[in-house]
Amino acid sequence: MKVLIADDELRLRKVVALHLKKSGFEVIEAGNGQQAVEIAVEVNPDVIVLDVMMPEKTGLEACAELKATEQCKNTPIILLTAMAESEDLKKGEEAGADAYLTKPFSPKELIDIIKSKVQ
Repeated sequence: MKVLIADDELRLRKVVALHLKKSGFEVIEAGNGQQAVEIAVEVNPDVIVLDVMMPEKTGLEACAELKATEQCKNTPIILLTAMAESEDLKKGEEAGADAYLTKPFSPKELIDIIKSKVQ
């Protein structure tokens, strides 16, 4: 199963990627929202994990754009963010996110959400 992770924080992205790889996932990485959109449309991953606050294109913008594409409209998208207010969750839903995970989070929690979204 291919998982695209987009986060501008390299260290966090590498830690998440490592945990996902240990759990048997193939991981593709992007450093910002624009890269995430380009890679997702080209590669068509099984799940997309987006940080909300990224340069060039936010995770919310990337999510909405991907949900509007033929290739990714049915791809589960999980938003990762430090913003946990109800208004933030609402914005994630409006963008089309399938799940919303707030930082700090456990890698196991993310893996469980990924597995639940692709069954």
